[in-house]
Amino acid sequence: MSAEMQVFLLPDLGEGLTEAELVNWLVAVGDEIRVDQPIAEVETAKSMVEVPSPYAGIVAVLHGEAGQTLDVGKPLISVAPVGASLAAKPEAVEEKVPEAPAASSAAESYRTEEKAGSGNVLIGYGTSGGGEARRTRPRKTSAGSAVAVTSEPDFAELSLSRTRIPGKLSAVISPLVRKMARDHGVSLDAVPGSGESGLILRRDIEAAIGGTTREAAPVEAPAVVQSSTGVQDARTGLTVASRTPVRGIRKAVAANMTRSRSEIPEATVWVDVDATALLEMRAELKKRDPHGAPGLLAFIARFVTAGLKKFPELNTRFVTAEDAAGGEMQEIIAFDGINLGFAAQTDRGLVVPSVRNAHLLNARELDTEIRRLTAVARDGKATPTELASGTFTLNNYGVFGVDGSAAIINYPEVAMLGVGRIIDKPWVVDGQLAVRKVTELTLAFDHRVCDGETAAGFLRYVADAIENPGTVLVDL
Repeated sequence: MSAEMQVFLLPDLGEGLTEAELVNWLVAVGDEIRVDQPIAEVETAKSMVEVPSPYAGIVAVLHGEAGQTLDVGKPLISVAPVGASLAAKPEAVEEKVPEAPAASSAAESYRTEEKAGSGNVLIGYGTSGGGEARRTRPRKTSAGSAVAVTSEPDFAELSLSRTRIPGKLSAVISPLVRKMARDHGVSLDAVPGSGESGLILRRDIEAAIGGTTREAAPVEAPAVVQSSTGVQDARTGLTVASRTPVRGIRKAVAANMTRSRSEIPEATVWVDVDATALLEMRAELKKRDPHGAPGLLAFIARFVTAGLKKFPELNTRFVTAEDAAGGEMQEIIAFDGINLGFAAQTDRGLVVPSVRNAHLLNARELDTEIRRLTAVARDGKATPTELASGTFTLNNYGVFGVDGSAAIINYPEVAMLGVGRIIDKPWVVDGQLAVRKVTELTLAFDHRVCDGETAAGFLRYVADAIENPGTVLVDL
Protein backbone atom coordinates (compact mmCIF):
# COMPACT_ATOMS: atom_id res chain seq x y z
CA MET A 1 0.00 0.00 0.00
CA SER A 2 1.23 3.48 -0.80
CA ALA A 3 2.54 5.58 2.09
CA GLU A 4 0.44 8.49 0.91
CA MET A 5 -3.03 9.41 2.08
CA GLN A 6 -5.74 7.93 -0.17
CA VAL A 7 -8.90 9.91 -0.86
CA PHE A 8 -12.13 8.14 -1.79
CA LEU A 9 -14.43 10.42 -3.78
CA LEU A 10 -18.18 9.94 -3.65
CA PRO A 11 -18.96 7.86 -6.77
CA ASP A 12 -21.87 8.22 -9.14
CA LEU A 13 -24.49 6.04 -7.46
CA GLY A 14 -26.27 5.27 -10.70
CA GLU A 15 -28.26 6.81 -13.56
CA GLY A 16 -26.14 9.98 -13.63
CA LEU A 17 -27.12 11.16 -10.15
CA THR A 18 -25.11 14.19 -9.05
CA GLU A 19 -25.61 14.17 -5.29
CA ALA A 20 -26.48 12.02 -2.31
CA GLU A 21 -27.49 12.67 1.29
CA LEU A 22 -25.14 11.32 3.94
CA VAL A 23 -27.46 9.45 6.30
CA ASN A 24 -24.99 7.90 8.71
CA TRP A 25 -21.30 7.17 9.13
CA LEU A 26 -20.49 3.51 9.81
CA VAL A 27 -16.87 4.26 10.79
CA ALA A 28 -15.09 6.90 12.86
CA VAL A 29 -11.77 8.70 12.63
CA GLY A 30 -9.03 6.37 13.81
CA ASP A 31 -10.84 3.14 12.88
CA GLU A 32 -8.92 0.56 10.90
CA ILE A 33 -10.91 -0.51 7.86
CA ARG A 34 -10.54 -3.16 5.18
CA VAL A 35 -11.25 -3.12 1.46
CA ASP A 36 -14.99 -3.35 0.74
CA GLN A 37 -15.99 -2.53 4.32
CA PRO A 38 -19.14 -0.36 4.40
CA ILE A 39 -18.18 3.10 5.59
CA ALA A 40 -21.34 5.17 5.16
CA GLU A 41 -25.05 4.97 4.41
CA VAL A 42 -26.22 7.44 1.79
CA GLU A 43 -29.60 8.15 0.27
CA THR A 44 -30.00 9.17 -3.34
CA ALA A 45 -33.08 10.09 -5.31
CA LYS A 46 -33.37 6.39 -6.13
CA SER A 47 -32.47 4.29 -3.11
CA MET A 48 -30.65 3.94 0.21
CA VAL A 49 -27.26 2.28 -0.16
CA GLU A 50 -24.19 1.40 1.86
CA VAL A 51 -20.97 2.69 0.32
CA PRO A 52 -17.96 0.38 0.78
CA SER A 53 -14.37 1.57 0.84
CA PRO A 54 -11.99 0.65 -1.98
CA TYR A 55 -9.05 1.19 0.38
CA ALA A 56 -7.72 -0.44 3.54
CA GLY A 57 -6.04 1.53 6.29
CA ILE A 58 -6.86 4.01 9.05
CA VAL A 59 -9.75 6.46 8.72
CA ALA A 60 -8.10 9.89 8.71
CA VAL A 61 -10.91 12.23 7.70
CA LEU A 62 -14.67 12.02 7.32
CA HIS A 63 -15.72 14.62 4.75
CA GLY A 64 -19.21 15.54 5.87
CA GLU A 65 -21.80 15.08 8.60
CA ALA A 66 -25.04 13.11 8.81
CA GLY A 67 -27.83 14.97 7.04
CA GLN A 68 -25.46 16.79 4.69
CA THR A 69 -25.90 16.56 0.92
CA LEU A 70 -22.66 15.66 -0.85
CA ASP A 71 -21.82 16.16 -4.50
CA VAL A 72 -20.62 13.26 -6.62
CA GLY A 73 -16.86 13.53 -7.23
CA LYS A 74 -16.14 15.30 -3.93
CA PRO A 75 -14.14 13.60 -1.13
CA LEU A 76 -16.10 11.22 1.07
CA ILE A 77 -13.37 9.73 3.24
CA SER A 78 -9.56 9.88 3.51
CA VAL A 79 -7.62 6.78 4.48
CA ALA A 80 -4.08 6.77 5.88
CA PRO A 81 -1.66 3.82 5.97
CA VAL A 82 -1.84 1.55 9.01
CA GLY A 83 0.49 2.92 11.68
CA ALA A 84 0.23 6.52 10.56
CA SER A 85 -0.19 9.10 13.32
CA LEU A 86 -3.43 11.06 12.98
CA ALA A 87 -3.53 13.00 16.22
CA ALA A 88 -0.07 14.58 16.06
CA LYS A 89 -0.70 17.28 13.47
CA PRO A 90 -4.25 17.12 12.19
CA GLU A 91 -3.94 20.64 10.86
CA ALA A 92 -1.06 19.74 8.56
CA VAL A 93 -2.03 16.36 7.20
CA GLU A 94 -1.35 16.22 3.49
CA GLU A 95 -3.20 13.92 1.19
CA LYS A 96 -2.35 13.00 -2.36
CA VAL A 97 -4.31 11.00 -4.84
CA PRO A 98 -2.09 8.88 -7.07
CA GLU A 99 -2.53 9.04 -10.78
CA ALA A 100 -4.38 6.22 -12.47
CA PRO A 101 -3.71 6.69 -16.19
CA ALA A 102 -4.64 3.11 -17.04
CA ALA A 103 -8.13 3.71 -15.72
CA SER A 104 -9.06 6.39 -18.24
CA SER A 105 -10.22 3.80 -20.76
CA ALA A 106 -12.41 2.28 -18.06
CA ALA A 107 -13.95 5.68 -17.46
CA GLU A 108 -14.74 6.05 -21.14
CA SER A 109 -16.30 2.59 -21.13
CA TYR A 110 -18.53 3.69 -18.25
CA ARG A 111 -19.59 6.87 -20.01
CA THR A 112 -20.32 5.08 -23.26
CA GLU A 113 -22.57 2.51 -21.59
CA GLU A 114 -24.36 5.11 -19.51
CA LYS A 115 -25.08 7.30 -22.52
CA ALA A 116 -26.40 4.26 -24.37
CA GLY A 117 -28.76 3.55 -21.48
CA SER A 118 -27.59 -0.03 -21.10
CA GLY A 119 -28.29 -0.16 -17.39
CA ASN A 120 -25.28 -2.43 -16.99
CA VAL A 121 -23.07 -0.05 -15.05
CA LEU A 122 -24.30 0.74 -11.56
CA ILE A 123 -21.77 3.25 -10.22
CA GLY A 124 -18.19 4.43 -10.20
CA TYR A 125 -15.25 4.51 -12.54
CA GLY A 126 -11.65 5.73 -12.63
CA THR A 127 -10.12 8.50 -14.65
CA SER A 128 -6.70 9.89 -15.20
CA GLY A 129 -5.54 13.13 -13.69
CA GLY A 130 -3.44 14.30 -10.85
CA GLY A 131 -3.59 16.78 -8.07
CA GLU A 132 -3.69 17.02 -4.35
CA ALA A 133 -5.63 18.69 -1.56
CA ARG A 134 -4.11 19.90 1.69
CA ARG A 135 -5.83 19.96 5.07
CA THR A 136 -5.68 23.31 6.76
CA ARG A 137 -7.52 23.07 10.08
CA PRO A 138 -9.20 20.62 12.44
CA ARG A 139 -12.80 20.80 13.55
CA LYS A 140 -14.82 19.03 16.19
CA THR A 141 -17.64 16.60 15.54
CA SER A 142 -20.70 16.43 17.75
CA ALA A 143 -18.99 13.62 19.65
CA GLY A 144 -15.99 15.82 20.32
CA SER A 145 -13.46 13.93 18.22
CA ALA A 146 -11.05 15.91 16.08
CA VAL A 147 -11.72 15.74 12.38
CA ALA A 148 -9.53 17.59 9.93
CA VAL A 149 -11.32 19.70 7.34
CA THR A 150 -10.02 20.66 3.96
CA SER A 151 -9.90 24.11 2.56
CA GLU A 152 -11.73 24.43 -0.74
CA PRO A 153 -9.36 22.64 -3.17
CA ASP A 154 -9.50 22.46 -6.92
CA PHE A 155 -11.45 19.23 -7.14
CA ALA A 156 -11.25 19.30 -10.92
CA GLU A 157 -7.61 18.33 -10.54
CA LEU A 158 -8.26 15.53 -8.06
CA SER A 159 -7.91 12.08 -9.57
CA LEU A 160 -11.17 10.20 -9.71
CA SER A 161 -9.45 6.87 -9.10
CA ARG A 162 -12.05 6.26 -6.47
CA THR A 163 -12.80 2.59 -6.96
CA ARG A 164 -9.58 1.10 -8.29
CA ILE A 165 -7.79 -1.61 -6.35
CA PRO A 166 -4.10 -0.81 -6.89
CA GLY A 167 -2.24 -3.34 -8.99
CA LYS A 168 -5.30 -5.01 -10.46
CA LEU A 169 -6.91 -3.27 -13.43
CA SER A 170 -9.61 -5.90 -13.77
CA ALA A 171 -10.91 -4.79 -10.36
CA VAL A 172 -11.55 -1.22 -11.47
CA ILE A 173 -15.19 -1.55 -10.53
CA SER A 174 -17.78 0.31 -8.53
CA PRO A 175 -18.08 -0.22 -4.78
CA LEU A 176 -21.68 -1.39 -5.13
CA VAL A 177 -20.74 -3.91 -7.79
CA ARG A 178 -18.07 -5.25 -5.44
CA LYS A 179 -20.66 -5.36 -2.65
CA MET A 180 -23.01 -7.32 -4.91
CA ALA A 181 -20.25 -9.81 -5.57
CA ARG A 182 -19.41 -10.11 -1.87
CA ASP A 183 -23.06 -10.59 -0.82
CA HIS A 184 -23.45 -13.47 -3.29
CA GLY A 185 -20.10 -15.10 -2.65
CA VAL A 186 -18.73 -14.32 -6.12
CA SER A 187 -14.93 -14.17 -6.37
CA LEU A 188 -13.84 -11.20 -8.47
CA ASP A 189 -10.76 -13.13 -9.52
CA ALA A 190 -13.03 -15.57 -11.34
CA VAL A 191 -15.16 -12.91 -13.09
CA PRO A 192 -14.05 -11.85 -16.57
CA GLY A 193 -14.73 -8.14 -17.01
CA SER A 194 -16.71 -7.29 -20.13
CA GLY A 195 -15.83 -3.60 -19.99
CA GLU A 196 -12.87 -1.99 -21.66
CA SER A 197 -9.51 -3.04 -20.17
CA GLY A 198 -11.24 -5.76 -18.18
CA LEU A 199 -13.58 -3.44 -16.27
CA ILE A 200 -16.00 -5.56 -14.25
CA LEU A 201 -19.54 -4.31 -14.72
CA ARG A 202 -22.78 -5.06 -12.91
CA ARG A 203 -23.89 -7.33 -15.74
CA ASP A 204 -20.80 -9.47 -15.20
CA ILE A 205 -21.69 -10.08 -11.56
CA GLU A 206 -25.33 -10.76 -12.48
CA ALA A 207 -24.17 -13.31 -15.02
CA ALA A 208 -22.01 -14.97 -12.37
CA ILE A 209 -24.89 -15.27 -9.91
CA GLY A 210 -27.53 -16.16 -12.47
CA GLY A 211 -29.08 -12.70 -12.72
CA THR A 212 -30.60 -12.68 -9.23
CA THR A 213 -29.75 -10.29 -6.44
CA ARG A 214 -30.59 -10.04 -2.79
CA GLU A 215 -30.41 -6.88 -0.83
CA ALA A 216 -29.22 -6.12 2.65
CA ALA A 217 -31.45 -5.43 5.64
CA PRO A 218 -33.43 -2.18 5.56
CA VAL A 219 -32.03 1.00 7.03
CA GLU A 220 -34.35 3.60 8.46
CA ALA A 221 -33.62 7.10 7.23
CA PRO A 222 -33.83 9.79 9.88
CA ALA A 223 -36.57 12.35 9.48
CA VAL A 224 -35.10 15.73 8.60
CA VAL A 225 -37.57 18.31 9.88
CA GLN A 226 -36.75 21.67 11.35
CA SER A 227 -39.14 22.51 14.17
CA SER A 228 -40.87 25.84 14.51
CA THR A 229 -38.75 28.74 15.73
CA GLY A 230 -41.65 31.16 15.99
CA VAL A 231 -41.12 32.60 12.50
CA GLN A 232 -44.25 34.15 11.04
CA ASP A 233 -45.23 33.50 7.42
CA ALA A 234 -45.56 36.85 5.62
CA ARG A 235 -48.35 35.71 3.29
CA THR A 236 -50.71 34.01 5.77
CA GLY A 237 -49.70 35.64 9.03
CA LEU A 238 -49.49 32.19 10.64
CA THR A 239 -46.56 30.84 12.59
CA VAL A 240 -44.46 28.38 10.58
CA ALA A 241 -44.81 24.99 12.28
CA SER A 242 -41.96 23.23 10.49
CA ARG A 243 -39.67 23.27 7.47
CA THR A 244 -38.89 19.98 5.72
CA PRO A 245 -36.10 20.00 3.12
CA VAL A 246 -37.16 18.41 -0.17
CA ARG A 247 -34.50 15.83 -0.92
CA GLY A 248 -33.94 12.22 -1.84
CA ILE A 249 -36.93 10.43 -3.35
CA ARG A 250 -39.34 13.29 -2.68
CA LYS A 251 -37.07 15.66 -4.62
CA ALA A 252 -36.84 13.21 -7.53
CA VAL A 253 -40.61 12.67 -7.58
CA ALA A 254 -41.26 16.41 -7.58
CA ALA A 255 -38.87 16.98 -10.48
CA ASN A 256 -40.24 14.04 -12.46
CA MET A 257 -43.88 15.02 -12.01
CA THR A 258 -43.17 18.66 -12.88
CA ARG A 259 -41.39 17.63 -16.06
CA SER A 260 -44.21 15.25 -16.99
CA ARG A 261 -46.86 17.93 -16.59
CA SER A 262 -44.85 20.55 -18.47
CA GLU A 263 -43.75 18.39 -21.42
CA ILE A 264 -46.42 15.74 -22.00
CA PRO A 265 -49.77 16.69 -23.57
CA GLU A 266 -51.68 13.94 -21.83
CA ALA A 267 -55.24 12.75 -22.26
CA THR A 268 -57.28 10.37 -20.13
CA VAL A 269 -59.85 7.68 -20.90
CA TRP A 270 -61.59 5.44 -18.40
CA VAL A 271 -64.11 2.61 -18.16
CA ASP A 272 -65.97 0.71 -15.45
CA VAL A 273 -65.25 -3.01 -15.49
CA ASP A 274 -67.07 -6.02 -14.04
CA ALA A 275 -64.29 -7.93 -12.25
CA THR A 276 -66.57 -10.60 -10.78
CA ALA A 277 -65.29 -13.39 -13.03
CA LEU A 278 -61.66 -12.58 -12.27
CA LEU A 279 -62.29 -12.64 -8.52
CA GLU A 280 -64.14 -15.94 -8.81
CA MET A 281 -61.33 -17.46 -10.87
CA ARG A 282 -58.71 -16.40 -8.32
CA ALA A 283 -60.84 -17.68 -5.43
CA GLU A 284 -61.00 -21.07 -7.13
CA LEU A 285 -57.23 -21.10 -7.66
CA LYS A 286 -56.73 -20.17 -4.01
CA LYS A 287 -58.79 -23.17 -2.92
CA ARG A 288 -56.53 -25.47 -4.89
CA ASP A 289 -53.30 -23.73 -3.85
CA PRO A 290 -53.80 -21.44 -0.82
CA HIS A 291 -50.23 -20.12 -0.87
CA GLY A 292 -49.40 -20.14 -4.56
CA ALA A 293 -52.30 -18.38 -6.25
CA PRO A 294 -51.16 -15.16 -7.98
CA GLY A 295 -52.57 -11.87 -6.73
CA LEU A 296 -55.08 -9.83 -8.72
CA LEU A 297 -52.40 -7.30 -9.69
CA ALA A 298 -50.37 -10.09 -11.30
CA PHE A 299 -53.31 -11.13 -13.48
CA ILE A 300 -53.97 -7.53 -14.50
CA ALA A 301 -50.25 -7.13 -15.23
CA ARG A 302 -50.46 -10.15 -17.52
CA PHE A 303 -53.41 -8.62 -19.36
CA VAL A 304 -51.50 -5.33 -19.66
CA THR A 305 -48.44 -6.93 -21.27
CA ALA A 306 -50.70 -8.75 -23.72
CA GLY A 307 -52.49 -5.49 -24.50
CA LEU A 308 -49.22 -3.65 -25.08
CA LYS A 309 -48.24 -6.27 -27.65
CA LYS A 310 -51.42 -5.43 -29.56
CA PHE A 311 -51.05 -1.66 -29.05
CA PRO A 312 -47.25 -1.11 -28.94
CA GLU A 313 -47.60 2.66 -29.39
CA LEU A 314 -48.23 2.88 -25.63
CA ASN A 315 -44.93 1.13 -24.90
CA THR A 316 -42.71 3.80 -26.45
CA ARG A 317 -40.80 6.96 -25.60
CA PHE A 318 -41.07 10.40 -27.20
CA VAL A 319 -37.71 12.16 -27.47
CA THR A 320 -36.44 15.43 -28.86
CA ALA A 321 -32.86 15.53 -30.08
CA GLU A 322 -30.56 17.55 -32.30
CA ASP A 323 -30.22 16.43 -35.89
CA ALA A 324 -27.05 16.46 -38.00
CA ALA A 325 -27.76 20.00 -39.19
CA GLY A 326 -28.11 21.31 -35.65
CA GLY A 327 -31.89 21.54 -35.82
CA GLU A 328 -34.49 19.91 -33.59
CA MET A 329 -35.54 16.34 -34.37
CA GLN A 330 -38.37 14.42 -32.70
CA GLU A 331 -38.58 10.64 -32.56
CA ILE A 332 -40.80 7.95 -31.11
CA ILE A 333 -38.64 5.13 -29.79
CA ALA A 334 -40.21 1.68 -29.72
CA PHE A 335 -38.88 -1.20 -27.62
CA ASP A 336 -38.43 -4.88 -28.29
CA GLY A 337 -39.93 -5.95 -24.99
CA ILE A 338 -41.82 -4.58 -21.98
CA ASN A 339 -40.46 -3.48 -18.61
CA LEU A 340 -43.62 -3.15 -16.56
CA GLY A 341 -43.40 -0.61 -13.75
CA PHE A 342 -45.82 -0.56 -10.86
CA ALA A 343 -46.32 2.13 -8.25
CA ALA A 344 -45.26 1.16 -4.73
CA GLN A 345 -45.86 3.36 -1.70
CA THR A 346 -42.97 3.32 0.78
CA ASP A 347 -42.01 5.21 3.92
CA ARG A 348 -39.66 7.26 1.74
CA GLY A 349 -42.29 8.15 -0.85
CA LEU A 350 -43.78 6.73 -4.02
CA VAL A 351 -41.40 4.71 -6.17
CA VAL A 352 -41.91 2.75 -9.38
CA PRO A 353 -39.87 -0.47 -9.56
CA SER A 354 -40.21 -2.32 -12.85
CA VAL A 355 -40.44 -5.97 -13.80
CA ARG A 356 -37.89 -6.36 -16.57
CA ASN A 357 -39.00 -8.34 -19.63
CA ALA A 358 -42.46 -8.70 -18.14
CA HIS A 359 -43.83 -9.87 -21.50
CA LEU A 360 -41.96 -13.16 -21.05
CA LEU A 361 -43.54 -13.98 -17.66
CA ASN A 362 -46.82 -15.70 -16.82
CA ALA A 363 -49.12 -14.53 -14.03
CA ARG A 364 -47.43 -16.66 -11.37
CA GLU A 365 -43.96 -15.41 -12.34
CA LEU A 366 -45.18 -11.82 -12.44
CA ASP A 367 -46.64 -12.22 -8.96
CA THR A 368 -43.31 -13.49 -7.59
CA GLU A 369 -41.35 -10.61 -9.11
CA ILE A 370 -43.88 -7.96 -8.06
CA ARG A 371 -43.68 -9.19 -4.46
CA ARG A 372 -39.87 -9.23 -4.52
CA LEU A 373 -39.59 -5.74 -5.95
CA THR A 374 -42.18 -4.38 -3.54
CA ALA A 375 -40.17 -5.72 -0.61
CA VAL A 376 -36.82 -4.26 -1.71
CA ALA A 377 -38.46 -0.95 -2.62
CA ARG A 378 -40.04 -0.61 0.82
CA ASP A 379 -36.70 -1.49 2.40
CA GLY A 380 -35.10 1.30 0.38
CA LYS A 381 -32.79 -1.21 -1.29
CA ALA A 382 -34.06 -1.26 -4.87
CA THR A 383 -31.28 -0.60 -7.36
CA PRO A 384 -31.31 2.35 -9.78
CA THR A 385 -31.86 -0.11 -12.62
CA GLU A 386 -34.91 -1.58 -10.89
CA LEU A 387 -36.34 1.91 -10.33
CA ALA A 388 -35.59 3.59 -13.64
CA SER A 389 -35.99 1.08 -16.45
CA GLY A 390 -39.76 0.92 -16.93
CA THR A 391 -41.51 1.38 -20.26
CA PHE A 392 -45.12 1.41 -18.96
CA THR A 393 -46.57 1.86 -15.46
CA LEU A 394 -49.45 0.05 -13.73
CA ASN A 395 -50.81 1.93 -10.71
CA ASN A 396 -53.09 0.14 -8.27
CA TYR A 397 -54.39 3.14 -6.34
CA GLY A 398 -57.47 1.14 -5.37
CA VAL A 399 -55.52 -0.09 -2.34
CA PHE A 400 -55.96 3.43 -0.92
CA GLY A 401 -59.74 3.14 -1.15
CA VAL A 402 -60.32 5.42 -4.16
CA ASP A 403 -62.18 4.70 -7.38
CA GLY A 404 -60.22 6.75 -9.90
CA SER A 405 -57.39 9.20 -10.41
CA ALA A 406 -56.21 11.77 -12.94
CA ALA A 407 -52.74 10.22 -12.89
CA ILE A 408 -49.55 11.96 -13.96
CA ILE A 409 -47.57 9.88 -16.46
CA ASN A 410 -44.28 8.55 -15.13
CA TYR A 411 -41.85 10.52 -17.31
CA PRO A 412 -40.29 9.58 -19.75
CA GLU A 413 -42.92 6.89 -20.37
CA VAL A 414 -45.97 7.71 -22.47
CA ALA A 415 -48.82 6.00 -20.62
CA MET A 416 -50.03 4.81 -17.23
CA LEU A 417 -52.93 2.50 -16.37
CA GLY A 418 -54.65 3.04 -13.04
CA VAL A 419 -56.86 0.49 -11.24
CA GLY A 420 -59.43 1.66 -8.69
CA ARG A 421 -60.90 -0.22 -5.76
CA ILE A 422 -63.19 -3.18 -6.44
CA ILE A 423 -66.61 -2.66 -4.84
CA ASP A 424 -70.14 -3.98 -5.08
CA LYS A 425 -72.22 -2.07 -7.62
CA PRO A 426 -75.52 -2.59 -9.41
CA TRP A 427 -74.81 -4.01 -12.87
CA VAL A 428 -77.00 -5.24 -15.70
CA VAL A 429 -76.26 -8.89 -16.61
CA ASP A 430 -78.29 -10.50 -19.42
CA GLY A 431 -80.96 -7.83 -19.06
CA GLN A 432 -81.29 -8.32 -15.30
CA LEU A 433 -80.05 -6.08 -12.53
CA ALA A 434 -77.42 -7.77 -10.33
CA VAL A 435 -74.80 -6.87 -7.76
CA ARG A 436 -71.33 -7.29 -9.24
CA LYS A 437 -67.72 -6.60 -8.28
CA VAL A 438 -66.84 -3.47 -10.25
CA THR A 439 -63.62 -1.49 -10.67
CA GLU A 440 -62.63 1.52 -12.74
CA LEU A 441 -59.69 1.48 -15.15
CA THR A 442 -58.11 4.83 -16.06
CA LEU A 443 -55.54 5.27 -18.82
CA ALA A 444 -53.48 8.45 -19.06
CA PHE A 445 -51.55 8.65 -22.33
CA ASP A 446 -49.27 10.97 -24.28
CA HIS A 447 -51.33 12.28 -27.19
CA ARG A 448 -48.16 12.81 -29.23
CA VAL A 449 -47.57 9.09 -29.70
CA CYS A 450 -51.10 7.95 -30.49
CA ASP A 451 -54.70 9.04 -30.87
CA GLY A 452 -57.73 8.20 -28.79
CA GLU A 453 -58.61 5.15 -30.87
CA THR A 454 -55.39 3.39 -29.89
CA ALA A 455 -55.76 4.32 -26.23
CA ALA A 456 -59.39 3.21 -26.16
CA GLY A 457 -58.51 -0.03 -27.94
CA PHE A 458 -55.87 -0.91 -25.35
CA LEU A 459 -58.13 0.02 -22.44
CA ARG A 460 -61.01 -2.02 -23.86
CA TYR A 461 -58.72 -5.02 -24.37
CA VAL A 462 -57.62 -5.00 -20.72
CA ALA A 463 -61.20 -4.46 -19.55
CA ASP A 464 -62.46 -7.40 -21.63
CA ALA A 465 -59.66 -9.57 -20.27
CA ILE A 466 -60.70 -8.76 -16.69
CA GLU A 467 -64.35 -9.51 -17.48
CA ASN A 468 -63.52 -12.77 -19.31
CA PRO A 469 -60.20 -13.93 -17.81
CA GLY A 470 -60.54 -17.61 -18.66
CA THR A 471 -61.01 -16.96 -22.37
CA VAL A 472 -58.14 -14.48 -22.58
CA LEU A 473 -55.67 -16.57 -20.56
CA VAL A 474 -56.21 -19.53 -22.87
CA ASP A 475 -54.93 -17.43 -25.77
CA LEU A 476 -51.91 -15.96 -23.91
